[in-house]
Amino acid sequence: MSDDIPLAPFAHEGSDPVPEPKSPIAEVSEAVKGTVHRVSGAIQAGRKPGMPLSILSNIVREAPLGSLLIAFLLGVAVARRR
Repeated sequence: MSDDIPLAPFAHEGSDPVPEPKSPIAEVSEAVKGTVHRVSGAIQAGRKPGMPLSILSNIVREAPLGSLLIAFLLGVAVARRR
């Protein structure tokens, strides 16, 4: 009889290799892509009938000059506060 007891394999054997660290540019790029995806999803949800962006686009389509005047006045009001 031998006293050699077979050792169990190490826990890290067979596991996935450690991924290589990403460059800062790749991390920023992924963050920007995720943000763009979330913002575009929110815009698409807001354009559904009855939602605020849908209502706003209908108003602008019906009265473009009035909407332009309101946007200009709001811009002037916001610029004066700064």
